[in-house]
Amino acid sequence: MRHEEFMKQRMRFDEYGHYGENNPPSGAVDMVNKPPHYNKSGIECIDAIAAATDDGYEYYLQGNIMKYIWRYRYKNGTEDLKKARWYLDKLITEVEGYYDDES
Repeated sequence: MRHEEFMKQRMRFDEYGHYGENNPPSGAVDMVNKPPHYNKSGIECIDAIAAATDDGYEYYLQGNIMKYIWRYRYKNGTEDLKKARWYLDKLITEVEGYYDDES
């Protein structure tokens, strides 16, 4: 997507970059759950990071949670809190799978 197209779609969002509660209209860019700049050739960046970091993946997720909580008041407000929640949900899923496997 060209930058101009991206910016036009981005302008349709409210001041925090979203429509309602995690429910963007059809065709709108969801900057929290599926930002287009994190998917190239059908590969999600988060999946590539998980594969490359192996045991360090949980620490990567934890670091991003901290980053978004740290900066939300100064940068993107609610959008950053939703991104922190997105990473927290990923971390919970990761940890649940780890501890379920040990039982």
